[in-house]
Amino acid sequence: MIVLGVDPGSVHTGYGVVLCNGQKFSLVACGLIRLSSNQSIADRIKIIYDELGAIIAEYNPQRLALETAYVNRNPQSALKLGQVRGAIVALTMNKGLELHEYAPREVKYVLTGKGSAGKEQVSYMARHFLNIQQPIKPYDVTDALGIALCDLLCDAKGLSPRRGSGSRKSARGGWEDFVRTNPELIV
Repeated sequence: MIVLGVDPGSVHTGYGVVLCNGQKFSLVACGLIRLSSNQSIADRIKIIYDELGAIIAEYNPQRLALETAYVNRNPQSALKLGQVRGAIVALTMNKGLELHEYAPREVKYVLTGKGSAGKEQVSYMARHFLNIQQPIKPYDVTDALGIALCDLLCDAKGLSPRRGSGSRKSARGGWEDFVRTNPELIV
């Protein structure tokens, strides 16, 4: 099984392609899609879409594992991240891949046993699972590898990932609960 993990960002998007053969994980490819904040968001989204499309064509993953959006204090940043995520979801569906989504705390918990683990711990565990001695930088890349590993580990343990359709509800409830309890925030 080959999984493409993506840590989305409007300026830096990390990716990691991981192969699972039985209980052995191998690094296939990883890197960072670097963009300029001077480019329009539309241009950046097209570059991300095209580059991830080329990675999918080259490595033929069966699934794409994506970090879920998190609430940011800056609404413009959150909107841009949502647009990037939307493009990645569209690409995933257009390529016929399964989409699994994981919250940052889920990834940290699965890899380290602690949902509040730091980026250094996630990086260390990603390298440990992939048997890589040298540090991998930046953290956008190790986060993407961690997302791919989280997906493969959840699959191996029979845990249910979040599907692109949002089939699994979090412990705090889903969108339905949010809308019901916060109608004033819905436009």
